[in-house]
Amino acid sequence: MVKVAFIGLGNMGYPMAGHLSNAGHEVTVFNRTAAVAERWLADYQGKRAATPAMAAQDAEFIFTCVGNDDDLRSVTRGAGGVLETLAAGSVLIDHTTTSARVAREVATACAAQGVAFIDAPVSGGQAGAVKGVLTVMCGGNEHDFERARPVIAAYAPACALIGAVGAGQLTKMVNQICIAGVLQGLAEGLNFGQRAGLDMNVVIEVIAKGAAQSWQLDNRAETMCRGEYDFGFAVDWMRKDLGIVLDEAARNGAQVPVTALIDGYYAEVQKLGGQRWDTSSIIEVLRHRQG
Repeated sequence: MVKVAFIGLGNMGYPMAGHLSNAGHEVTVFNRTAAVAERWLADYQGKRAATPAMAAQDAEFIFTCVGNDDDLRSVTRGAGGVLETLAAGSVLIDHTTTSARVAREVATACAAQGVAFIDAPVSGGQAGAVKGVLTVMCGGNEHDFERARPVIAAYAPACALIGAVGAGQLTKMVNQICIAGVLQGLAEGLNFGQRAGLDMNVVIEVIAKGAAQSWQLDNRAETMCRGEYDFGFAVDWMRKDLGIVLDEAARNGAQVPVTALIDGYYAEVQKLGGQRWDTSSIIEVLRHRQG
């Protein structure tokens, strides 16, 4: 059991930090909205700190799970950030979905202080975080990864080292490209079936047993048919992630024309008021265009 700090108690970080506490680790949390940290303390064993730096003091492992590149810079290198107090030999593990560029930037700042850094974005959504069954894709040094993996296992039974710093974020980009494509195909198929007057419950049951099967079909098809989206991974966050993908593709020359198209569809969902809807709401673009 080790002393850890967890920075960022959003939809993902809140239960992840909780799993660390339940596993017996000594957890100190920080969240910009203090009331959220207080609520976490009512649910789990641990302590609350007033700044990321105070949370990280004397911690062996420091976890960050914030919003975007700028948020990560703020809680690590900004005033009151964790790098003000991190000791040499500690490990900073970032679960935020960011650009590979900022991951390397923070890693360089950590290295200057003798602190290890692992970029470790996750997949599995809020439900996976609550159940403790996330998948983590990591970039960093193998020795540092092996030190961190038993701690990460509190909420992520699937955890792999992909390559050097930045590789975790690049793998998350691959993940989001694939998810976006599957969701768009599923949306078109379901919409087509409904327009054709098919019994979609039967259709879903049949095609789920064949090559069309996917996590998205198993978990989202029925709610898509009913127009229910008050759960899951928000459209705003998917647009953030796809923006990171498109920026990286422009840099490395990869062709992602379908991803760019789908990003535009999610922009339409936002205009329909679906900023916080689950990403499966992409089917609403087709329904809106049909009238």
